[in-house]
Amino acid sequence: MRSVVVAAALTFALDQMTKLAVVHGMNLIQRGEIDVLPPLLTFRMAWNQGMNFGLFGGDGAVTRWILIAVAVGISGWVAWWMRKPGHGRLAQISAGLLIGGAMGNVVDRILYGAVADFLNSSCCGFENPYAFNVADIAIFAGAIGLVLFTGDPKPPRRRRKTA
Repeated sequence: MRSVVVAAALTFALDQMTKLAVVHGMNLIQRGEIDVLPPLLTFRMAWNQGMNFGLFGGDGAVTRWILIAVAVGISGWVAWWMRKPGHGRLAQISAGLLIGGAMGNVVDRILYGAVADFLNSSCCGFENPYAFNVADIAIFAGAIGLVLFTGDPKPPRRRRKTA
């Protein structure tokens, strides 16, 4: 369980630090867009009131609090699930990524009413209209990791007594 907590705390801290540095420190709110390594990496300010790609994005307070409750509920369930014995280190780290990312976006929703997205990446003639953040990457990686590295936890093997 320690790996879950450490991964969640590091993910949460990295997400919040990057948002503070880019959105506030580099004043992305006012500037709107900063070319870093165009088109591979551009900082582009976007306030996401919904889920991925703005799904279920309404500007109602009810939607905001429902999304907060869903993120906290899923994170709590994943933490509870990881307390069961038999999950390997990669599964625990994946759970921590998901929980830390979800909590980073929850803090944004509480503070700003929306999630601060600022990373944009395009390539090879494809113009990506969407922005995302470190928390979104962690949630995605954590979910994939949970699919790949979990299954039914196996109870510890009992040793046979030999006579």
